[in-house]
Amino acid sequence: MSSSNSEKGALLPWSAPHPAHRQRRYRGRRAGWILLAALVSACLCTLARVNVLSVSNPFGYAAAEAELSALCPQVAPLIPVKNREVWESLGETIKTPDFLTRAVDWLGGAVRVATPSFDEMLDVGVDPRWEVFGPFHDYLLGAFPKVHASLEFTKVNTYGLVYVWTGSDASLKPLLLTAHQDVVPVNPDTYDKWVHPPFSGYFDGTRIWGRGSRDDKSGLIGSLSAVEALLERGFKPTRSVVLAFGFDEETSGLHGAYAIGQYLLSTYGENAFAMLVDEGGKFGEEHGGVFARPSIAEKGYIDIRLTVTSPGGHSSIPPAHTTIGILAALLVEYEEHPIEAHLKRDTPVYWHAQCLAAHAPELSPSLRRHLARSVKSDKALRKAQEELFEDHTFEALVGTTQAIDLIDGGVKTNALPENAVAVINHRIATDSSVGAVKERATALFKSVAAGFNLSYTAFGSRITDVDARAYGTLTLTDAFGTALEPAPLTPTGPDAAPFLLLSGSIKATYNDHRALLGDGITVMPSLVSGNTDTRYYWPLTQHIFRYSHTNGGNGTGLEGVHTINEAIPIVDFLEIIRWFTTLILNADESTTL
Repeated sequence: MSSSNSEKGALLPWSAPHPAHRQRRYRGRRAGWILLAALVSACLCTLARVNVLSVSNPFGYAAAEAELSALCPQVAPLIPVKNREVWESLGETIKTPDFLTRAVDWLGGAVRVATPSFDEMLDVGVDPRWEVFGPFHDYLLGAFPKVHASLEFTKVNTYGLVYVWTGSDASLKPLLLTAHQDVVPVNPDTYDKWVHPPFSGYFDGTRIWGRGSRDDKSGLIGSLSAVEALLERGFKPTRSVVLAFGFDEETSGLHGAYAIGQYLLSTYGENAFAMLVDEGGKFGEEHGGVFARPSIAEKGYIDIRLTVTSPGGHSSIPPAHTTIGILAALLVEYEEHPIEAHLKRDTPVYWHAQCLAAHAPELSPSLRRHLARSVKSDKALRKAQEELFEDHTFEALVGTTQAIDLIDGGVKTNALPENAVAVINHRIATDSSVGAVKERATALFKSVAAGFNLSYTAFGSRITDVDARAYGTLTLTDAFGTALEPAPLTPTGPDAAPFLLLSGSIKATYNDHRALLGDGITVMPSLVSGNTDTRYYWPLTQHIFRYSHTNGGNGTGLEGVHTINEAIPIVDFLEIIRWFTTLILNADESTTL
């Protein structure tokens, strides 16, 4: 026995315990272990809870939920008040088999009138391909008799359509709803690949099939169906509603939406409309949550044409590099130096990501943490970017993209090509500009042009002096003269009444269509990858939303659009009609727009 134990024994004499004492001691030890295990378990649960919150939110346990929600505040579903009876009545009607039949007939009939638009069409009245819109107008006249009997109706540049539903209060800015009549052509070689013929408007009991069923006759017919149904109930608006339908959106809107924009500007003036809703973002599931994605901006656009020239001649005595070879070197240089994307604050895609951090339950904890901290931390912003850019689609939305889409050169195998041409398409980030893309391209090609001894001109400016000894030329131009700056950002802050009304209307429509209570969907500012007719409507209002209230699923919502087997579930089309009804009624009684 050690001395220490001897000393302890001396201080605390020990004797064998009585059996009853032994039982009490066992019970006491057992109870102690149970209590200790419970305490440890509670501590671990608490630590786990704190850890989850600290991962998902860096601001601490107490303020976690509030701090995350502040990244993407939400409004409650907005149900019409004074117009509630009409709204509820129409909502019940939309559920009926008779209304479903009408909806199928409305959209199916519109699909059956083929209205393709083609690249580089001549002016209206000159190019006979525009004439397909005449029968479509005849169809609309028969399908929506109350619309045509009650609304003022104007044709702009022959085939553009503008309907005005005049409200009782002229002091209120009108609501502007836009869509387009045209569809992309269908390649005849693909007809046999369609489940149902592309212009059949066939209804299989679940879906309406055909070109335009999604893009964008569902939007055009959906808005007209809503107005027709409201007129049938005797509804008379307080706020005017204007419907405007272009006819060449798929080919940049130069004849349709451009003319309509000029007409509306001359008729109503600048900033005359409360808000504008056109086709655009969808709703769908992301990271375990359901999100509506109204686009509050659009990327810019420019096609850059590269033209290389050099002496021709017989191919039996070729130079070291033909124009095609030189062009190839230029294009390789461009592809090897893509425009680097950077996630930046105060951009639609950043706000999109913040909403995911606040409301997507299955978002990775590390990304949630980085996005929460990125509000003030540049390091966290870079970390968030790294994780987000693992999805190439997201990265493409953030930055300026470049794609070599067209190339041409040479006419015969034994003749050296005197020129070769390529076109590079760019979708310009919302925080960039047309000028920045031109400047970068000009600089990037300079060394290659010098290496091939080319005289170099870019966008009308001489980059290198013309030299008689130059082997050839390189010229950069805006390929089609359609360069477009990124769209102005639509306000989305707490004082932006149109965005709040849009959000509340989306939520009310989504919930009512599914008989849901509470918040079934989160609305987040976002960005669509393409361009719409809204480019011609910028002067009309600051509040432009590109949003098609239809289910895009887990992807982009572009399944079947611009390709084979375009179709829309009838339940989605019925919800579109409900959406336009809700939006019109809410805008009608708003006092803040």
